[in-house]
Amino acid sequence: MDFQLSKEQNMFRDAVHGFAQKHLAPGALERAHREEHPWDISKLIAEQGLMGITMKEEDGGQGGTLMDAIIAIETVAQACPRSADVIHAGNFGPARVLAEYGTKDQKERYLGKILRGESVINVGMTEPDAGSAVTDLRTTAAPDGDGYRINGIKVFQTHAPYAEMMLTYVRFGPGVGGIGSVLIPRSAPGFKQGKPSKFFNGEEWVQTYLDNVYVGPENVLLKEGGFKKQIAGLNVERIGNTVRSLALGRYAYEQARRWAMQRKQFGRLLCEFQGLQWKFADMKIKLDAGQLLIYRAVANAVGGIPSADDTAIAKAFCNQAGFDICNEAMQIMGGMGYTEDTLVEYCLRKCRGWMIAGGSIEILKNRIAEGVFERTFSQRPSKT
Repeated sequence: MDFQLSKEQNMFRDAVHGFAQKHLAPGALERAHREEHPWDISKLIAEQGLMGITMKEEDGGQGGTLMDAIIAIETVAQACPRSADVIHAGNFGPARVLAEYGTKDQKERYLGKILRGESVINVGMTEPDAGSAVTDLRTTAAPDGDGYRINGIKVFQTHAPYAEMMLTYVRFGPGVGGIGSVLIPRSAPGFKQGKPSKFFNGEEWVQTYLDNVYVGPENVLLKEGGFKKQIAGLNVERIGNTVRSLALGRYAYEQARRWAMQRKQFGRLLCEFQGLQWKFADMKIKLDAGQLLIYRAVANAVGGIPSADDTAIAKAFCNQAGFDICNEAMQIMGGMGYTEDTLVEYCLRKCRGWMIAGGSIEILKNRIAEGVFERTFSQRPSKT
């Protein structure tokens, strides 16, 4: 069992590191607090070949591996945490689902702009009454000629205020088997959005109303029975979420480590106090353990899709670890860590959101328990 990166992977990491330090580290603080999407960085990252890393070359991707995409996020996050989100948007989530299941025509019309850093796609999954219980979604797709009329409400979508396209979970029919997805441009008649609201991490979201929106057959991504494919794609999304949690924890850890090696109190460097040494030891243990869980999930992936069990374990651990490490780093840095003059507070706010998004820690633990006992446990009330 080899825990080392290959020669090629190390060369790739070194190349990404050099690019990130030269082009992304400058302005990282200002970029993190900028409300608008960093389109300049998005295009720059695309020019570097860091969009569509795992996607097929004939689709405009790089034809790389899931581990390559993980390395890119980890490395970029150490120079600029905000830019790691750009890497994620161009490699995971709805962009990856589009690349995996979209028709040639759909990929030609939409994927190319995403991989050039000119556009982003968001996912319309969560609804006012369907969060963790995503199969309770009510957005309907009613037949209308060769296409469908979409009616429903979506909430909490990342990139929603500016995404050109929404990959929308819809219900073609009853039950889990009736769930699929369609592609809806924000310019479509009947596509309406409410007033922007802010998450704790500073990102904006909007409530999206789909009022009798017509979707032609050319924009149907997955019809009835597509739910399992979509959820398999969500495992890749979760891995991207997981990697960013740990990567931002590592960023905060490094900030606190440098601070402890130069900051003095009571005539001694902070790193000379045993209480703080133990904090750093605990953080280091969590970073190493989390990285091994991520790499295990990626190494065991079949067809580039990690298993639900490996993904759940990695995400539940790394979401908590990333937040805990950022929290400890802030405590160690005191008032400086709590200000917006460092990115420690930013990393903490980002990590807190990933404990909810993409599958909450509690839902993931339910999934892990099902693997432990080799049976499913319904969270719904018993039928009488």
